[in-house]
Amino acid sequence: MERYIQIITIALEAVFNNKFRSILTALGIIFGVAAVIAMMAIGNGARMEILDQIKLVGVNNIVILPLSDASKSQQENEEDEGKTLKKKYSPGLTLKDADNIVNNIPTVEKVSPEVIYKTLAVRSGKKFSVDLSGVTKAFFELFNQTLQEGRIFSRWQMDRGDPVCIIGPEVAAKLFPKENPIGKSLKCGNIWLKVVGVLEGVKVNEQAEEMGISDYNRNVFTPIKTVLLRYKDRSLVNQLSLGGGSQVFYSGRSMMIMDDEGAGGGGGNQLDKIVVQVTETEHLSSTAEVIRKILNRRHQGVEDYEIKIPELLLKQEQKTKDIFNIVLGAIAGISLIVGGIGIMNIMLASVMERIREIGVRRATGATRNDIVLQFLAEATFISITGGFIGILLGVIMAKVITTTTGILTIVSFPSILVSFGVAASVGIIFGYLPAKQASEKDPVDSLRHD
Repeated sequence: MERYIQIITIALEAVFNNKFRSILTALGIIFGVAAVIAMMAIGNGARMEILDQIKLVGVNNIVILPLSDASKSQQENEEDEGKTLKKKYSPGLTLKDADNIVNNIPTVEKVSPEVIYKTLAVRSGKKFSVDLSGVTKAFFELFNQTLQEGRIFSRWQMDRGDPVCIIGPEVAAKLFPKENPIGKSLKCGNIWLKVVGVLEGVKVNEQAEEMGISDYNRNVFTPIKTVLLRYKDRSLVNQLSLGGGSQVFYSGRSMMIMDDEGAGGGGGNQLDKIVVQVTETEHLSSTAEVIRKILNRRHQGVEDYEIKIPELLLKQEQKTKDIFNIVLGAIAGISLIVGGIGIMNIMLASVMERIREIGVRRATGATRNDIVLQFLAEATFISITGGFIGILLGVIMAKVITTTTGILTIVSFPSILVSFGVAASVGIIFGYLPAKQASEKDPVDSLRHD
């Protein structure tokens, strides 16, 4: 053991006696390890964002959205170009569509219809622009929405269309800054709604919004029958709706809400969204095709809707990002190999410079294995030290990337372990050839060397 300790001590002395050369030798390892950690941190961050989005859109969900008037007109123009066809009538997305889907497709577990209106929420003279969403209890289950306080709508409130609501955290902060909103009332449009719950805050990015997922922090949720009975039901045709107004009458009272612009579907669609949860992921595509056939039959062959499968889109995006991260990791890994080649070159040059030293050590009793161990210890120490510095630099780089670009990075312990292991392996592998060459020097010729 003392022999090995002495050999390692000699190796460390050689490293510290040539600090500048050792630092240059370790640079390749330092930047290689830092690059690997930073790239893996970016990959982990991207994967976490995808998983968060999948949780947000729900597991095994299919989203059905009505096409905008512009999209429908463009579609009709493309289909009817050069032809004179009788225009077919479609009732748009309705609750009956949701009922047909859940009752006729065995692979469907839950269905969540939704109606959205933009309006003002008012309380104690404070106004706040909100999205009034008519939903069912299935909505909160499908989108993994939890309550900060309060409770979900009861069956009795859902069936009767009671004037109750669950509000997002931003609505609670704006209208109830210093009091508990549970049991209090706020005015949406011309209807007073009693607050029965406050939603837990969830951050939504732009990509999720493009997939039909709203920022629920500014929403006021109420039973869907409450919206259809007390506010507006776009499937009903009356004199005011024919005239283009957005005023409806309920129980002899005038209920005003904002115009349908930005409410999602608009037009004659009773619903702005239908979210369907499928029992198993492998049934997503086939279930979407069956839904398309049901809707085509109910809408008289008019495709005034679009079907999106967010989970499949997100998984495809994850696959693309994984490929991208593999490429980045491979590029970063090449830098480690380059660093290893640098170690080998410097150590080979060191062997040439220290031939006389090798001869003296052999003449005083050092074996070939001792010489191999000495030079191998030097290369390993340089690579391990470079690995530690590279880990620190990589963590700093990941933090800087997040701070400056907003890209989420997550430095994981496996990435640190892998990069450090690779750094140590590079030192051993690329340090062996110079060490072996040093051990094969003839002691007599080495002593004659100047």
